[in-house]
Amino acid sequence: MSITAERKQELIKEYATKDGDTGSPEVQVAILTDRIRTLTEHFKTHKKDNHSRRGLLKMVNQRRRLLDYLKKVEEARYQSLIQRLGIRK
Repeated sequence: MSITAERKQELIKEYATKDGDTGSPEVQVAILTDRIRTLTEHFKTHKKDNHSRRGLLKMVNQRRRLLDYLKKVEEARYQSLIQRLGIRK
């Protein structure tokens, strides 16, 4: 269900705001979005996997909180991020 280390490094490199950046909201949201998409595909074949569904809901809520924070701090970065990730408001 989780993403590979290589994929995580690609996301960090793509969404980092500066060198060595692994904890900015942009990077965290990008990683969560990738994990959410992976789990969403998993649920297409495993409809009754409620334990993983709880984890998915936690990830979605965490992403929502990070996006709310980013919108509050700097709206331009928020708009840019949701545009790049292809997620709706």
